[in-house]
Amino acid sequence: MEFNPFIHNAKKQTVIETAQYKEVQYRLNYLKEMKGFGVLTGGAGTGKTTSIRNWQMTLDPSQYKVIYISLTTVTAIEFYREMSLQLGMESRYKKIENYHQIQEAVNRLVLEKNITPVILLDEADHLSSSILCDIKVLFSFEMDSKDRAIVVMTGLPIFNNTLRLNANEPLRQRIIMNYNMAPLSEEDGLQYIHGKLDACGCHQPVFLPEAERAILNASGNALREVNKICDCCLLLGDARKAETINAELAKDAINDAALS
Repeated sequence: MEFNPFIHNAKKQTVIETAQYKEVQYRLNYLKEMKGFGVLTGGAGTGKTTSIRNWQMTLDPSQYKVIYISLTTVTAIEFYREMSLQLGMESRYKKIENYHQIQEAVNRLVLEKNITPVILLDEADHLSSSILCDIKVLFSFEMDSKDRAIVVMTGLPIFNNTLRLNANEPLRQRIIMNYNMAPLSEEDGLQYIHGKLDACGCHQPVFLPEAERAILNASGNALREVNKICDCCLLLGDARKAETINAELAKDAINDAALS
C-alpha cells in the first residue's frame, strides 16, 4: 500500500461512487437547477458531510458562493450574525438589521453578479425552532414567488420529525429535495472497501471474504465505522505479520475499534 486509505487524514482522499453516493449527487444537482430548499438526512457516519463537501467542490466559484455553517447550536441572532459575516458584511446588533442586509447581499449576488448563494447548514437537527421559522422568510423574495438561493440542510433522520411539526409546516412545504441516506448495502460496502484499496495502489486481496462480512456486519454498513474497523484490521495485521486479514483477526479488530 502507498498509504492507509481508511484514515481521515490519508495522503489521498478518494471518493468511492457507490449507488447511494451517485443518487445523492443526482438529487443535489437537481436542487442546483431548481434552487430552493433541500434536506439530506442519514444516521451518524453514513457520509452526509462527505457527499455535501464533494458536491460543493464541483460548483463553479464564478457562479456560486458557498456558505457553510456547522455550528447550529446557536441563538437566532448568532445565526444571523454568522450569516452576515460569511456574506462579507459586518454583523449588526439587531436581528432585523442583519435580516435586511442578508437579503440585500443575496439580491446583489444574484441580480448584479449572477452568482447563486449556496447555504449549507450541517447538523441542522440542532437548529432551534425560531431559526427554522426564519429560514423560509430569510430566503424568500418577491412575495414567495422566487427562490434565489440554494439552501441544503443536513442532519440525523430525526430532523424530518422536527420539520413535520405544525410550526415548521410552511418550511416543509417549500422543500423540493428530501433524501435519507440509509446504511450501505452489502454490495456497496464491498465496493467501498475494494475501491479504497485500489486507490492506495493495492490490487491484491487483503481482506478475506469472511473478514469483509464481519466488518460490514459490525459496522452496521456505516462508512465511518467501516473505515475505523478496517484501519484497526491493518494495524493488527501489520503487528502480527499477517499476509491477509482473516475472520479471527477482523473480530479482534472489531473489539479494539469498539474500545476507541
